[in-house]
Amino acid sequence: MSTRLDNVANTQTSFTTTPRRAWLALAVLMLPVLLIAIDNTVLAFALPLIAEDFRPSAATQLWIVDIYSLVLAALLVPMGSLGDRVGRRRLLLIGATGFAVVSAVAAFAPSAAALVGARAALGVFGAMLMPSTLSLIRNIFTEDSARRLAIAVWAACFTAGAALGPIAGGALLTRFNWGAVFLLAVPLLVPLLIFAPRLVPESRDANPGPLDPVSIALALTAMAPLVWAIKDMAHQGVSTWSVAAFGVGIASAVLFVRRQNRSATPMLEMRLFRHPPFASSVLANFLSIVGLIGFLFFTAQHLQLVLGLSPLQAGLVTLPAATVSVIGGLAVVPLARWFGPDRLIIAGLALVVAGFVLILLFRDHLTVVAVIVSLVTLELGVG
Repeated sequence: MSTRLDNVANTQTSFTTTPRRAWLALAVLMLPVLLIAIDNTVLAFALPLIAEDFRPSAATQLWIVDIYSLVLAALLVPMGSLGDRVGRRRLLLIGATGFAVVSAVAAFAPSAAALVGARAALGVFGAMLMPSTLSLIRNIFTEDSARRLAIAVWAACFTAGAALGPIAGGALLTRFNWGAVFLLAVPLLVPLLIFAPRLVPESRDANPGPLDPVSIALALTAMAPLVWAIKDMAHQGVSTWSVAAFGVGIASAVLFVRRQNRSATPMLEMRLFRHPPFASSVLANFLSIVGLIGFLFFTAQHLQLVLGLSPLQAGLVTLPAATVSVIGGLAVVPLARWFGPDRLIIAGLALVVAGFVLILLFRDHLTVVAVIVSLVTLELGVG
């Protein structure tokens, strides 16, 4: 996954990429995107059952949910850089194989600690999947209009997966135990492993810069201590350890940015963030996805533990929002052409804020209808 501003030469295997083959390849590449998104949200609806089995503390429950996203986010850029060197399709297939195997391990985890470890490993392999798919799409679709549509489909699939996770999880949890939500990976990844070598051309950076282990270490030591500090402060209040961890995270982040700015071949081109459209879109996407995942986490608990819904019923509550998110994601390309990306980002963030305001207004009478209205508003903004 190239992160440099200049044009990067790529080598590609000798596939004849016809329009039909390109769209079939996109369909195959959507499978891991859908899986990663589902895995971000499906576990929230299984937490009550996991809590019954393992009796974990509140902090451990948060780690079960969040360790996956933490590791995934910390390794996205390093894995993108690795894919430039070893081949993006190869990295995709390695990640898919590892993800499927570790998902089976997580499904039969004997303890909460083992489940946290399995979720961390899933984050590692998930980080191999995400940047590979986007880089491969860029190489498959060379025409600007087709590429924009393909990326819109990619984004819509991710948003839809996040919304469909509760539905899929709820359906499984009505008949099976909580481990079933992890086994979702197998039917999604087996077709990828079969068809990707046939439909997706291999590509890599023809002139990659040297691998930078220091930058990789700084990225990890920036993300992990910050998240741990925030969790610890929320659970136990401000302490010496949480303040120290926060300081380590901030210092590592500053050192990472300085190293990227001084490097001739940075792992992440920081100059990209000087462009307002790019910086604002990244920030908007980050805030909206974080808001959505947090919303689903607490909504899942409320629907099941307070309102008494079954996992399937709670999942179906999110169905209208899932539909809206898909429609919104696919409508982004024409809407951006008509109104401009800046206005679209502002409108999306306004809808996300409106979704949270509605929850705040309904907090004393948070019925199923109130949850649906709030979630639809939020998902429309995210999409």
